[in-house]
Amino acid sequence: MGPGTGAELAALAKVVARQRAEMDRLRDLAATTAVVERAKGVVMAVTGCTPDAAQEELCRRAKDGDRTLLEQCWLTLASPLPATERPASPPADPPPPPPPATDRPDSPAPSADELPATAPLPAPAPLPATGPPGVAGLWAATPAPSTDAARVLGHIGRALVRVDSPRELAECLLHQLRPEVRADAVMLYQGVPEGGLELIGHAGLDATLAAQWRHVPPLSGVPAFDALRTGEPRWLEDFATDRTRDLLIGQPPERWLSRAWLPMPVGGTDGVVLGVLRRPGGPFATHERKLLSAVARLCAGRLRAFDTPRDGSGEDGAAHGVQAVLDALPGAAILLTPLRTASGEVEDYRIDAATAEAVDVFGHTGRDMVGMRILESYPSVAGEPLWHGYLRALETGVPFEGEPFAYQDTVDDVPVTATYSVRAAPLAGGLLVSWLRHDPAERQEQRLADVQRLGNLGWATWNLITQESSWSAQAYAVLGRGPAQGPLPLERLPDLVLPEDAGALGRVIGELVHEARPFDVPFRMETAQGVRHLRMVAEAVTEPDGTPVEVHGFVQDLTAQRSAELALVESERAMLLQRGILQAERALAARLQHALLPLPSKPVRLAGLRVEVAYLPAQSGIHVGGDWFSAIELPDCDALFVVGDVAGHGIGAVATMAQLRFTAKGMVSTGSSLTGALARLNQLLLHSRDGQTTATMVLARYDPEEQVLTWAQAGHPPPLLVRGGEVRYLDRPGGMLLGASGAPVYGSAELRLEPGDRLLLYTDGLVERPDRGLDAGFARLAAAVRAHGSGESGSLDALLATMLEEERRDDVCVLDIRMPLDDDVPDDVG
Repeated sequence: MGPGTGAELAALAKVVARQRAEMDRLRDLAATTAVVERAKGVVMAVTGCTPDAAQEELCRRAKDGDRTLLEQCWLTLASPLPATERPASPPADPPPPPPPATDRPDSPAPSADELPATAPLPAPAPLPATGPPGVAGLWAATPAPSTDAARVLGHIGRALVRVDSPRELAECLLHQLRPEVRADAVMLYQGVPEGGLELIGHAGLDATLAAQWRHVPPLSGVPAFDALRTGEPRWLEDFATDRTRDLLIGQPPERWLSRAWLPMPVGGTDGVVLGVLRRPGGPFATHERKLLSAVARLCAGRLRAFDTPRDGSGEDGAAHGVQAVLDALPGAAILLTPLRTASGEVEDYRIDAATAEAVDVFGHTGRDMVGMRILESYPSVAGEPLWHGYLRALETGVPFEGEPFAYQDTVDDVPVTATYSVRAAPLAGGLLVSWLRHDPAERQEQRLADVQRLGNLGWATWNLITQESSWSAQAYAVLGRGPAQGPLPLERLPDLVLPEDAGALGRVIGELVHEARPFDVPFRMETAQGVRHLRMVAEAVTEPDGTPVEVHGFVQDLTAQRSAELALVESERAMLLQRGILQAERALAARLQHALLPLPSKPVRLAGLRVEVAYLPAQSGIHVGGDWFSAIELPDCDALFVVGDVAGHGIGAVATMAQLRFTAKGMVSTGSSLTGALARLNQLLLHSRDGQTTATMVLARYDPEEQVLTWAQAGHPPPLLVRGGEVRYLDRPGGMLLGASGAPVYGSAELRLEPGDRLLLYTDGLVERPDRGLDAGFARLAAAVRAHGSGESGSLDALLATMLEEERRDDVCVLDIRMPLDDDVPDDVG
């Protein structure tokens, strides 16, 4: 069977179960109709009235007695009419079925217009003052029950519709009376013509006791005989007196200390007596006596209406005998009775007996399966080889031996596949089916051994009464003890552990042995391979009074886990130390950076230009970067603008930044051209200590007389120009980043500035993002400048807020250079 088959079968079984429930409901409805029709027949036979008048009279009597219509019908059927007055079978064409009895048993009987009728009901015909005493006498002797009694009688009245045999009647009564009168067993005895009693139904008795008391000869001192002979209940409420006077059922009779035997008015010479047996002694309360008397009268009607054989004979008796045998057998087996169509074909099987170990896919076990249908529990079996094997066994009388097959089930929401073999043997017109699950004990033991080995644990038990101990093989390995030495007594386990842990282990063992207190405790022990870290978990099995009698537990080796935990602690400690060192380095680099790269607190004026500077360190990481800027006035009144970025972070990057910043300023101040300065800075990096440092840079020199900006770059992002509302990037002249090549070529370009122009020099931290390309960063910067490109002094802050919404992973440096429209600009820059 493929994966998921178990779930599909369970779903199909639920559908079949729902259909079966609907069929049962319809059967109950039909059975209820039959009960009503029979009761109407009784009234018609006694009074001579019409069917409609009989139904009207039943409704009126039910209402007057505070009973449901179904209860009234059962009481009417219990009337012991003479044979000539007993009603015939229901009409061949009965009226439509009435609605089921009301859900609340203590509610009043339904009105006449709620019941089936073929024509409008006339006024009820009055009962004769004299005449047959059956119905009138029964009604007169049946007072309205109390509310609690009415509730119980209502439940029983509805349950009787499903009862098809005295055995089922006994089980129904035990289920209903157990909470009401503390009933522990129910017996139904019928008188036989030769003068004895025959057990026709029982519940709460084991099969052996029922077999011993199945036939009772006509002896004196039998309470059931007395109740049947006198027609009055027998209440056995004083066990000490009753055991000396009467012959009591039970082995031993002390099993039930109080009993009640009540005659049931079923008529005829073979009367029936109801026995209710209770474990507690003492008298029956008044309401319990009234309830039991009413139950006996109510159930008498169902006994008279039975059309199936009773427990003592027929198929039901055969099934009962098989159930008694199966109760004593191990394994899984069931008795199947074929259910045939009108043409004789088998359409399903009913489970009539089951062993205690039998179980179906819904979790029903043992006798809970009795009465169920095969296609409810195993719908996929229809049409399969197993189904055909059943049919051949029924037809030929030869037992069927099925081939082993795999079946997938679900246990605790986990799919489990097991292999089964099925055998079906004909028995008493049915099939005795048994099955075997091929999951040998050796396989289970191997699985347990594998679990212990993989988990590095072993189980152990100590019997505190016999002083016997048992360890698994893995327990010896975990505790470093040879199997030849045998298990160690529980109280001596502390001898194996280190002295520092022996006290704690001994204390919890003492609490477990004396107070049944479970424990889960770690400890250490010294071995040739070093100290081992172990864990022991144990609990006690106690007597009913709480005295510990046995200890179950396991011991587990946690050395590898403990070693990993210690290594993790050391690793965390090293990480914290390294983090502290790096944070100290960051703080030092930040202080150096601030000392070497002071930021002006407000915009400044250089050579007639308004200059604003922004520097924002990275928010992630623990290193400072090598971004820098310079904006100074040269000796010839020109202005020098520099923006650079050294690869890397930390103190080394800050040192290189300082070297390049001051060298560039010095070379340009002493007359070097921009391209010449870049070439010398490139050589400076190539001959630095590590020779692997690189940097990008843009140099710009502004002539205020000509209003021309000359600039050169080394692998740096292009400046951004804003002019007349238009935003564009300047075309970069040639130039490789510093420190990458021994013979780079650097070019320069010129730009004439006009009033209102704005020029941005920046480092790559402003436009680069890990999840976006560089072109997308340039486009985003251009769009932000268009949105915040006015000449207001605060526009750079707004621009940076738009561009740096996310976390900054790199330093950002920006020089915002503007050609004013007027002379209202700051005076100086450093």
